[in-house]
This record gives sequence, structure tokens and C-alpha cells, in this order.
Amino acid sequence: MITTTDLTKVYRTRDREITALDGVNLHVREGEVFGVVGQSGAGKSSLIRCVNLLERPTSGTVTVDGQDLTALAGRGRRAGAELRQARSRIGMVFQHFNLLSSRTVQGNVELPLEILGLSGKERSRKALELLDLVGLADKAKVHPGQLSGGQKQRVGIARALAGDPKVLLSDEATSALDPETTRSVLQLLRDLNRQLGLTVLLITHEMDVVKAVCDSAALMRDGGVVESGTVSELLATPGSELARELFPVGGEVADDSRTVVDVTFHGETATEPVISQLSRTYNVDISILGAAMDTVGGKQVGRMRIELPGRYDDNVVPIGFLREQGLTVDVVGRSEDRGSRPAELVKEVAK
Repeated sequence: MITTTDLTKVYRTRDREITALDGVNLHVREGEVFGVVGQSGAGKSSLIRCVNLLERPTSGTVTVDGQDLTALAGRGRRAGAELRQARSRIGMVFQHFNLLSSRTVQGNVELPLEILGLSGKERSRKALELLDLVGLADKAKVHPGQLSGGQKQRVGIARALAGDPKVLLSDEATSALDPETTRSVLQLLRDLNRQLGLTVLLITHEMDVVKAVCDSAALMRDGGVVESGTVSELLATPGSELARELFPVGGEVADDSRTVVDVTFHGETATEPVISQLSRTYNVDISILGAAMDTVGGKQVGRMRIELPGRYDDNVVPIGFLREQGLTVDVVGRSEDRGSRPAELVKEVAK
């Protein structure tokens, strides 16, 4: 549904150039919720603004629903009209709501419908339907100043849906909300994704957002995509940075006289007593240095950092036992041990 190819964005000032996007290749499949995560300055917001051509890419292409939007940019009046039409099928939800205080809630939702040229009766009917969809049918006549932050964001989502988009872009839409409100807004986005068949592209710096609603994710750094893939694939990929960020575990490697291993439990293995089986089978004392457990996509997933006595060569058999049980095993500090999977495959796991 969304594909970027060698996407580059360079901001030029009088005395320097800033590369916000550096050859970004991204593929978001139809009907999925895709999260793009990274620290401030990673290029996330530039990416999402290039997807709907609010920012014109310096080079590269953006294709949405089979249409190359970059081919329409700056190509005359007819191409401009086609670009506006294509943009109308891409909804955008902003971090700070961007509601007009002078308009009622219903009036804010009707605004894009006015631009599309719908009659007053059609605008009213459509706006009320959308407000009911986001759970704010009773707030149609009030003004934004009378709403909570979560309610304002729901109005923003209703407004973004006014043009019956196939794609919904969300730029840090929950970062200004408290945790409980964030959960409710994320659940709304997931419900809309399922009910309307929306493809949702989320920009966020919060890993909890990815765990809560995303089917796939990409990690950005310094204007590029470090790795991407479905969340389940990433969790099953030894050495995945995103997996480590989603489920951070403590415990440092003291020295090479002991072997430290990160173990990821997913699927049926999440409820199996594998570590205790390992200890009994090989009569080995295991130290648990850290652990994290959560639910991803409705399934329980966990990571655990354990310490085995002896060097790596002394623990080849126990480590093999863990892998035979269907666990993802990553030996900490041993870069050559990545389950025989080269680093470049980790980055391209979704392809």
C-alpha cells in the first residue's frame, strides 16, 4: 500500500545542508498497522510528511495505493489536481490536534468535506457518522476547548477519516496524552484498522505503541532504516535491535569466564518451563540476570537474560537445546553468533 524507494530529503540553508532522509526504502502492506520508531532527529517526521507530499522529497519515489505521488509533484495543473485527489485518500492525524477553536467539534470534522465540495446536508450527515464512529456523537455541538486531550485527538481522527482514506498517517498522535488515554486512542486506531480496512502508518518514539498495536515496525536512525519487518519476525531474529528495544533486559557481561545469553520466548514456548528443563537436563546452575514479559498482537512474548557457567565453547550443547525448543537465542557479546544469520539479513527480514 505504501512504498518508498531510495527516498532522500535534504534541507538546505544558506551555509549548510541537513540530510533528514538518506535513501529510505520502506514497504507497508495493505491493511496492516506499521510503526516507525526512533529517537528525535532520526527522520521519522520527515518521512511521514514525504509520504503524503507535504514535504517534497529531494530524490526517490513515494507510491501509495499503486500511484507514484512523486511523479505528480510539480508537473502542471492537471498533475496538481491528481496529486490533490490522491492526498484526499490519505488521512493525517497530528500530535497537537490542530483543531479550530472557533468551530464546533462537528464543524472541525466538516472542514475537509467543505474543501471537497460536499453540500451542507451531506457534510452534516458524514460528520455525525464519523463522530459516532470515534465515540463522540454527544460532543458534536461543543467547542474543542471543552474537550480533554484524548477527546480532541478523537476529533482529529474523525476529521482525518472524512475523505474515506485508504491510508491513515499518525505523527506522534499519542505522545501528548497520558498512558490511559494513549491506550484508548491506540485501541481506536486498531479498531478502525480492522473495521474499515485502513492501512495505518504510525510515527512514534514509544516502544509501548509498537507492542500495543503494530503488525510490523521499522527502526530509524540518522535518516535511514536500520531494520524492518513484522514484529513476530523481528522477535525471532537473533541480534535484532528492535527486539532488544521492545523487551529490554538488564544484566551486564562480567567477563568471558561465563556465558550470557538473551532468550526470546514467543508462541507456545512463552508458557513452557524451558529454563528449568535445561537446568535439570544438563545439571547446570543458571542465573537469571533480567526478564521482561508482555503481550504483543494478543500473544504473550518474553525475553530473559541468563548466565551459564563456563565459556561459550562449554555451553554449545545447552544453547543448542534452547534453540531446539523453538526459542530465539542470542549470545551476548559474541557477534559471530547470530544463529548463522548475517546482519544484512536481519535488516532485510521483511523482504
